[in-house]
Amino acid sequence: MNRMDDRAGKGAEPQTRWLNDEQKDAFYTLMALIIEVDRSLDHQLTQNAGLSHFGYTALARLSEAENRSLRMSDLASTANGSLSRLSQVIAKLEKKGWVTRSADPDDGRYTVATLTDAGYDKVVATAPGHVEQVQKVLFDPLTKSQVQQIHTIGQRILKRIKEDDSK
Repeated sequence: MNRMDDRAGKGAEPQTRWLNDEQKDAFYTLMALIIEVDRSLDHQLTQNAGLSHFGYTALARLSEAENRSLRMSDLASTANGSLSRLSQVIAKLEKKGWVTRSADPDDGRYTVATLTDAGYDKVVATAPGHVEQVQKVLFDPLTKSQVQQIHTIGQRILKRIKEDDSK
């Protein structure tokens, strides 16, 4: 991300907007933060509940949905994963009896994932340890103002990404 030779010929492409030192530091810190928070949450969930962070997120999203059911495509989006990754995780959760899959009654082209009673019990049992880890690694080191700033900054970045994705 350092300023490198711009080998583009005259007028070929716009000049690269290289990151300055402050932006590089912020970028590297943000990337490390994303990776390390996910790693920490994944480790806690794996050790204490036998679930990956992504698997727990899928179960938790289902637990909050109407009738504890969501189309797989919607669940993938809200769990921040690809449909293929979600399908693999849901297959594992099905084997444990925590989720079922069926054709969407409103449109058979879609598959619906539904949280079972056993899956709901798993979320309820797992949530306290997970939330404690979130508090410990993410919120305890911050002031209330910093938490609000993270929310505001995150929403602004997500809005830009969604705008770019819709082009």
